[in-house]
Amino acid sequence: MSAARLLTLTRLLQLASPALPVGAYTYSQGLEWAVESQVVRDEASSGRWIGDLLQLGIGRYEAPLLAAALTAWTGADDATLNGLNARFLASRETAELRAETVQMGYSLRRLAGELNDPALAPVVTWASSVPEVAYPVLWAGFAFAWSVDAPEALAAYLWSWAENQVLAALKAVPLGQAAGQRLLAQLGGCIPAVASQAAVLPESDWCNLAPAFAIASSRHETQYSRLFRS
Repeated sequence: MSAARLLTLTRLLQLASPALPVGAYTYSQGLEWAVESQVVRDEASSGRWIGDLLQLGIGRYEAPLLAAALTAWTGADDATLNGLNARFLASRETAELRAETVQMGYSLRRLAGELNDPALAPVVTWASSVPEVAYPVLWAGFAFAWSVDAPEALAAYLWSWAENQVLAALKAVPLGQAAGQRLLAQLGGCIPAVASQAAVLPESDWCNLAPAFAIASSRHETQYSRLFRS
C-alpha cells in the first residue's frame, strides 16, 4: 500500500474515532429511554434495537443522504449541499435530535478551522456560509477533502454511529465489555450491505420512518434521570 493510501486510511480512522471532538459520546439517540422503559434490557435486546435502527433508520435515510453529500462535495455543488443540509435538519423528529446534529456540526465546523489543513479550505468556506450545519453533510466534506473513497466513508460513518450506540448501551443497560464486542462484531457484519444499499438508493426511496425511535427520543426529553443529551 502506498504512503498516500496509508495517509488516507489514517485520516479515515481519525474521522471515525470516538476521539473526534464533536461530543458524540454524550448522545444516545433515544436508547437511554428504551433502557428506562425496559424495551432494551440485555445484550440481545440491545442488538435488536441498534441493528434495526442501523438497517431500517440510518441506513435508509442518513446514509443515503451522506452518499449524496459526498457526490455533491466532489462536484463542488454548493446548491445541492445547501439543500441536503436543510433537508437533514428538517428531518429530525424531535428537538433533541435536531439539537444533536446542530451541536455536532458546529463542533466539526470549528475543528475544520482549527486543524489548519489547506485541504479543508473548501469545507471551511462552505460551512461558514451556513447558519446551522448538519453533521453528516459536513462529515462528508471532511471525507472528500481527505480523499476518502465513498464506500469506505459510508462504512466508517455507519461504524462510528454503531460504536457510539454500543458504548451508550454499555453504560445505560449496563453491559460488559465482551458483550459490547459481540454487538460490534454483529453490527459490523451488517454494515457492508447497509452501506452498499445506501450508495445506490434513489432519493425517492429515502425514508426515515421509525416510530419507536421517534417516540423514544420524545420521551427522553422529559425523562427524569438521564446520562445522555438525547
